Amino acid sequence: MKAIAVDPAARQVGIVEHDEPRLAGAHDVLVRMLDVGVCGTDREICHFAFGIPPGGSRYLTLGHESLGEVRDAGAEVTGLRNGDLVVGIVRRPCGVASCRPCHAGRQDFCSTGEYIERGIVKLHGFMTGLIVEQPDFLCVVPQELRDIAVLTEPLTIAEKALRQVDSVQQRLPWSGRRAIVLGAGPVGLLGAMALRVRGFDTWVYSREPQADPRVRIVEAMGATYVSSTETSAAQLADLTGGIDLVYEATGFAPVSFDVLRYLGPNGVYVFTGIPGPRPPEAYDLDDIMRNMVLRNQVVLGTVNADRQSYTDAIADLGLFARRFPEAVKGLITKRYQLKEYADVLSGHAPGIKSVLSMEHAL
Repeated sequence: MKAIAVDPAARQVGIVEHDEPRLAGAHDVLVRMLDVGVCGTDREICHFAFGIPPGGSRYLTLGHESLGEVRDAGAEVTGLRNGDLVVGIVRRPCGVASCRPCHAGRQDFCSTGEYIERGIVKLHGFMTGLIVEQPDFLCVVPQELRDIAVLTEPLTIAEKALRQVDSVQQRLPWSGRRAIVLGAGPVGLLGAMALRVRGFDTWVYSREPQADPRVRIVEAMGATYVSSTETSAAQLADLTGGIDLVYEATGFAPVSFDVLRYLGPNGVYVFTGIPGPRPPEAYDLDDIMRNMVLRNQVVLGTVNADRQSYTDAIADLGLFARRFPEAVKGLITKRYQLKEYADVLSGHAPGIKSVLSMEHAL
């Protein structure tokens, strides 16, 4: 079968012939891949910034945002049937005896950094025709979410982050509900939707002009769009009447730290983006530190997600589809065929979320 893969040693990206997997154990599940979302991580791997093939393989099959269909299962698999739609969990435990998070099933908090991840680190990803997986790393999706279920993995970022925010804000039952989302990419827009269904007054702050289609998506979910090219961070804080929560989804440090200066008393700031290589810049760290202490602020970073975040994301996608159907459907700009992978992975495909169909991978 075909797979889209990167060969780091040869610095090549392309379609390869990949061995078709077979059930080998009573707990194996055979999954036919349907859709795979493409994100900045995939593009960075294609530029050889990171990405590690599995042992014994020259190449790494790409893809970690998945939707598949169960085709077969081992004799001892329960809770999954042929025809079920499923999404795959990305990260696997590190296996190090001293890693308490991984032993507790929370490999998203792995303390050793030796975890493995589908399509990223030491494990082939989902951009192929078939995979074999264990039930613990598959989550069932309702059939009615077929068209948008590939958004599950990027939404898990917000789900995990907002669970942590809830834990932090339990210290203050009077916590405010004014949230700023930095960035209008898929992670930012999905985060904004998650905030809206939780009752937050939500502003999306990004560089796109008011005429951009993303602005219509923001408005369709009942949020407010503010362009960073027209409004400074200080003006944004005045416009909102104060900032209680920031959900950062840009990976762009200058804007992110500029907005951090205006986080309100008792506020929570969540970093989800990873900056690319840039020349160093100067910041007034004294001012940031002073505010964090005197205003009782919390800043946290979050990456990857656990099974609970996946099930929460699936439930929220169903809620999004009922409350603002056009907005959530509008996140997927286009589905591309396998042969069109180059434009998608190079970043030349326009729009918000590009999805590769695995229809012709077998």
